[in-house]
Order: sequence, then C-alpha cells, then structure tokens
Amino acid sequence: MEEQVGALWHRLVTRVSERRFPAAAVRLEDMAGLIGIYFRALGGDAGLEVKAADEHRHGARRGLLARIAGVGDKLALAWRDDRALLLPPLIDRFPEPGLNRDLYLWLAALATGEARPDDDWLTGNQHLARTTLARFPGLGDRYRRLVAAHLAERPDPARLPPAEAEAEVLIRQALTTPGAVTHLPRGRHPPLPVPLWLHPDPPLPMGSATASQEGDEQERTPDDPSANLGRRRRQAERAEMPQKDAGFIGIRMENILTWGEYVRVDRATDEEDDLERAKSAAEDMDRIAVARDRKAGGARLRFDLDLPAASEDDLVLADGERLPEWDWKQRRLLPDHCRIQEMLAAEAPPCPLPEHLRRTARRLRDQFQALAPARTWLRGLPDGQAIDLDAYLRFATDRHAGAHGDPNRLYADMRSGARDLACLLLADLSLSTDTWVDDRGRVIDAIRDSLFLFGESLAATGDRFAMLGFSSRRRDPVRVHQIKTFAEPYGAVIRGRIQAIKPGYYTRLGAGIRHAAQRLAREGASRRLLLILTDGKPNDLDRYEGRWGIEDTRHAVGEARRQGLEPFCVTIDPEGNDYLPHLFGSGGYVVIRHPAELPARLPLLYARLTAGG
Repeated sequence: MEEQVGALWHRLVTRVSERRFPAAAVRLEDMAGLIGIYFRALGGDAGLEVKAADEHRHGARRGLLARIAGVGDKLALAWRDDRALLLPPLIDRFPEPGLNRDLYLWLAALATGEARPDDDWLTGNQHLARTTLARFPGLGDRYRRLVAAHLAERPDPARLPPAEAEAEVLIRQALTTPGAVTHLPRGRHPPLPVPLWLHPDPPLPMGSATASQEGDEQERTPDDPSANLGRRRRQAERAEMPQKDAGFIGIRMENILTWGEYVRVDRATDEEDDLERAKSAAEDMDRIAVARDRKAGGARLRFDLDLPAASEDDLVLADGERLPEWDWKQRRLLPDHCRIQEMLAAEAPPCPLPEHLRRTARRLRDQFQALAPARTWLRGLPDGQAIDLDAYLRFATDRHAGAHGDPNRLYADMRSGARDLACLLLADLSLSTDTWVDDRGRVIDAIRDSLFLFGESLAATGDRFAMLGFSSRRRDPVRVHQIKTFAEPYGAVIRGRIQAIKPGYYTRLGAGIRHAAQRLAREGASRRLLLILTDGKPNDLDRYEGRWGIEDTRHAVGEARRQGLEPFCVTIDPEGNDYLPHLFGSGGYVVIRHPAELPARLPLLYARLTAGG
C-alpha cells in the first residue's frame, strides 16, 4: 500500500512540476528521413547523419516541486559536429504536435548556418538565428510561433534573484530580436537552456582530438564489448594525469579482516563483472575528465591474434601498388597514401557448386539465358550462307529499270550478337562479416553464396565479369583478394576460390574502389559496371573511422564515374539509407534488409541494372 501511494505521489508531483505533453509528442525516429532531406536541401553538410542527442545536466535553477520529484535537471539539446546533426530524440514541450514538429525543422535549419569561431553561446546562436531568418524568410512565422510558445514556459523573471532575473530578461530579448544582446550577467545558477538554440557546450565526439591523439590509435575489434561503452556522447574536460604515488593513505588496521587482504597478491577477477560495473558507472556520468598518460609502461606485449601466420596466409601476387586518399579537411588528395597488396588463396582446391544452391542456380541460369544475345540475320553482305532475297529483288528491279545496282551486297548470314558490357564485383571481406545472421549462417556465408550464384548467372549470359574481395589493416596494406579475373573462365577453379574466402580485417572502401576502378577501366566495353557488395560503413583502425572514410569513399566513387564507370552499391546495413545517398547518390545503391535474401537477389539486381545493355 505504501509503495502504491508513493508511486502515485511521485507521478502526481512529476506531472505538475514537469510541463510535458506526451499526447502531442513528435519522435526523431519518425522525422529523421524528412529532416535529413530538409537539412541538405537548405544547404547543410550532406555528409552529416541525423542522430539522437543525449540529455545532459544544465545546472539551471529548478522549482521546488521539480527538486522534490528529481526531474528537470537534464535536457536534450541540438548540436552539430563534423560527423552528425544531433537532435532531441523526443520533443513534447508544446501542446500542439505541429509546434513540436516545427521545432525539429527550425533546429535543422539553424544547424545549416556557419558559426563564427570567436562567438560564445549567446552571440553565436543569435547570429545563427538572424542569418537563418535572412536566408529563409519563410521561416519567420514559424520562428515567431515557437518563440511565443517557449516564452510562455520560461521562468518568470520576477521570481528570480536580481542577477538571474536580468539574465532571463536579456535571453527573452535575444529570442525576440536576435543580435540585440551581447552578454549576460553572471548569477549563482546559469540560465535555463534555450531549446530553440544549439547546445551551449556540446560534448566532444568520440574519436576527436581529445580522445584519439596522433599516434595513439586504439586497436579494437568489432566484437570488443568495451567498444559499446562510448556510444553515448558526453561532455569532456582535459585534466592532468593524477600521480599515483602522491598523497597519504591512512589504513585503519581494524578494517582489515585478514592478513591476506593486506598482502598484495593476485586474485582471480571476473572481467565481465568489471565491465558491467564500469558501464553502469559510465552511464551515470555526464562529464568525463580525459588525461594523457605520457609515462611509458615497463613492458608491453601486443598480440595480433587475428593475423594468420605467414605459412597460412594467402599468396601475394603483387605488393606495392600505391594509391591516393582524400583528405576531406584539407580538401586534397594525399598521393601514394595507401599500399595495395594483391593476393590469391593458397588453399583453394576446385570444387562443385554447393548442394544447397543448385536448385536456385538452375532457375537463375534459365532466367539469365534470356539475357544472352540472340542469333540474328545480318543482311546486305558480300558473302554469306544464304541469299538475301530482299537485296536480290531490289537489285533485279534496279537492273530492269536501267539503274546500276550493287551486286556485292546480295547475301545474308546468321551470327550471334554480343552485349558490350563488363562488370567487376567488389566484395567486402572485413571482420564484421564474421557476425551471425541467424542460427544457420554468418554474413560471410551469405556473401559466399552470393558470389556463387552471381558467377553461375553471368556465365549463362556470356557477359565479361571479374570478382575481387578486399579488407584492410590501416592504409598499409589494403589486401585485395583475386577471385576471378576478366580473362579467366568461370568454373570449378573459381568456385574453389569463392569457397576459400574468409573474413579479414577492416573496410578501407575508398582504396578498394580505386583499385577495382583501375582494373575495370582497362576493359574496352561500352558499359562498365562496378558492383560493390558491403555490410557497413567504411572504417579502419586509424582516422579512417568516421567522416574521413565517408568522404574518401565519396571521392573515390566520383573518380570512378569520371572514368566512365557505373558504381553501384549493394549493402545489408540497415542504416545504409543514412549515409549511402551521400556516397552513391539516391539511385546508386540498394539496401537489402535481410542478409539471407542477398544470394538470390544479387543476380536479379544485376539483370535489372544491365537490361538493354
């Protein structure tokens, strides 16, 4: 009974103290697609993703009921960095859904502006608001409605201490007339944040200069559970590394239960429990102090457990080809930045098509044989296996009429047509493909089956095609596995190489595309299709993670198109719609939601792309 009364009291106090309108709530997940299009249409950075921002403590004065209920101390605000546009996951501030929706659109428009480097939170947001209204006058009415609704929920200046009251009056003025306020008086508490503005102190993104200093590259595997600890963004501050030897530690001997607890001995620990405790502690922290330990360890042993022994690795065919890479910050190509290592499977005995694919392969071969050019009669030839009756009748008629007909074009011959088409399939063989799709197979198994069916289908058409796989370990080397060249016939040998593929390392997609484009460009076909098969974003151990990899891949795709190639991406990444339009354009990719469908759908996709080619 007491618990029920307490829960009822808590809900009542929370409802009274926290002005929210759940019935009018608008969620980011429902608006993300529209906001992305809207943001880019207004001139925003096309390489940014739309993501949900976390709540952070603001430190502003709260009412008595809010303090009793323990609510209102955190707020999710919008901000933008070099990787993403972050917006509140839910907006329910206003009683009308239209106003909550308008707030999302206003924040997206505000984030398209360029902040001045010397501006603080107050002047910077006023500058952004003023320039946004000047660029898009149609937003004026929407902005004024949002300001009026927000001012109604802000604290009454008459109930605040003098300094905080003055700051509140100035913030109201800055909202109604952007640019009119240059500074705020300092009070005991900071002013209540403005949800119509960007974050006053946005958290540092993971992988920023603070978190990843030059030369301090953390090697993580995709399966490392500690990698999930940094998914949430937090505010960070630089701090000095504490001295472990400094200070006095007092020991109360009566607290020592046994002598064994005092003696420093190694004890067995459960790493999973430690990880869970660390994760729980991290979730409660809004601000994290980051320090750099410059003290070298006494001894450090590093094992590359995923590196095969030299005797077990694939054969190196060519080692040393250098390729450039796009530096998106300096907006220039870095020459000879990546090294390509061409490889061939060392143990790949010829094999037949796997039993579970034979029925599907038989059906696809029947369908793809219809794409093969049919035999047609060529007429008006000087020689051939039959007389061209139409040409002969025209010749005879002309001679009868006294004209001079051509006696050398009276024959016809049946010859096979040809599709002037070449396709190169580039498959992602990164370590992430080792993950399980379901209880029956992994991503790499779906990719392997896709290559089998792709080869069986294209062999039926007679189209020229090649297949490569790639993975990377930083920029040196980028491993390119030769599965089939254009000159090799498809058969048991190629099937053996497909059967031998295995997950590798990381996904330096830009380098893979550049190398594949060089190979495909050498083919003298009128149409050259570069088909890219991947399961996620470009990434690697170094700075290629994040925006660098996205922009380099985009530049590599542009280079391929300028060579006359047709890049097209097939992905099983469910978040592919967030970044692939920036890389390949709206019509240059397809997302396959269920990886198990990939093997059967890939050949049909090729047929659709090359119809009429």
